[in-house]
Amino acid sequence: MESKKILLVAGEASGDLHGAHLMEAIQRIDPEVQFFGVGGERLQAKGMEILYSSHSLSVVGITEVLFKLRSILNALRGLKKSLDQKKPGLVILIDFPDFNLRLAKIAHQRGIPVLYYISPQVWAWRPKRVNLIARWVKKMIVLFPFEVPLYEAAGVDVEWVGHPLIDMVKPTLSKEVALQRFGLDPQCRTIGLLPGSRIHEVERLLPPLLASGHLLQKEIPDLQFVIPLAPGMPKTTLTPYLKNITLPVKVVEGWTYDVMNLSELLITASGTATLEGAILGKPMVIVYRVSLPSYWVGRALIRVDHIGLVNLVSGEEIAPELIQDDVNPQRIAEEALRILRDPLLCRRMTESMARVRQSLGEPGAAQRAARIVTSLIHEAEA
Repeated sequence: MESKKILLVAGEASGDLHGAHLMEAIQRIDPEVQFFGVGGERLQAKGMEILYSSHSLSVVGITEVLFKLRSILNALRGLKKSLDQKKPGLVILIDFPDFNLRLAKIAHQRGIPVLYYISPQVWAWRPKRVNLIARWVKKMIVLFPFEVPLYEAAGVDVEWVGHPLIDMVKPTLSKEVALQRFGLDPQCRTIGLLPGSRIHEVERLLPPLLASGHLLQKEIPDLQFVIPLAPGMPKTTLTPYLKNITLPVKVVEGWTYDVMNLSELLITASGTATLEGAILGKPMVIVYRVSLPSYWVGRALIRVDHIGLVNLVSGEEIAPELIQDDVNPQRIAEEALRILRDPLLCRRMTESMARVRQSLGEPGAAQRAARIVTSLIHEAEA
């Protein structure tokens, strides 16, 4: 077994982001550690050998998995083979639970220790997965403090390191410079549209987001709109939706946090973007839409009251959530106008976002996680 080799699996855009920061922190401690596995552009840029692209595996919703089943099964078979051939000293799994728990079992059967970084949302749905994690995972690293007792109760070796987004979500430009660079009018109020990081999300969410923009502009003429292109998403994905529209909307590539920072309001897909917005103190409207079968299956399984991560962390609805049929231009515009026209509501939302940010812990989460990883590597060497 080669203890300096790590198989890392990040099956989604957010996992690619967190994986890249973790990988960098690990290699600062031990530059000899080598990585291979599943990831996207960020992990590849850090030098990881990409066996399978996360874009080919990532889905939102339960029934949507069927469309990518062949790719998913192919990747599982290939990774199983690579465990036998490369014999890594450690497997690091990042979120992406349905795929990663299968791989955890395969690695465990081969005597390869498994570290899980960024917990599956067992507190939200399918809580019995905790028992599988207890059986197959050597160490669980979580980002939220409330996750610790859930795992401890099942006998999982768990540690809270804080949230790595605290270190990452930092605009690099002043608002004035950003407005100029992105070709936006400083005299207008800017709304950020974030339709998600997966193609299926964009297909479902971008049309109602753009249509709501037209309704908003009728009410508040000096609005302009900006879309930060999700990492790894080709700009051409958005082209069909932006053709022949009169809405003043810019697509910006590679400056997500600067775009969010200059926006007065975010209309965003649920997920990591809601936490990023909270760290920047931004009022937001959260939208979530999946296929109808996925929605009904999810409703039967999910045990929490909220969809948006920012609301889940807060424990209450601090940002309005529009789900399924409510993701329509009228409802989106209605919620957005309620916020845009009420400075007191805006301030209350900003204060709530600040409390969420505080609950995410201190800076240095990736470094703390890296120290745990390298201690496991050295344990394997001993």
